[in-house]
Amino acid sequence: MGNIRQTYIKRVAMELVKKYPDEFTLDYEHNKQKVAELTDVSTASMKNRIAGYVTRYKSYYKG
Repeated sequence: MGNIRQTYIKRVAMELVKKYPDEFTLDYEHNKQKVAELTDVSTASMKNRIAGYVTRYKSYYKG
């Protein structure tokens, strides 16, 4: 079974990767800082979940 993520997290993560493709890497800590800089998400847990999905998205889709 895979992880089920909220649509909001997926949508924000994919928009960030498409808008800023060179800003994100395969490093979670780096992505966490970039999500904090580029978004106005208020809670730390939501930022962490978005950064985690960005990291997985980049590792699978290399783009």
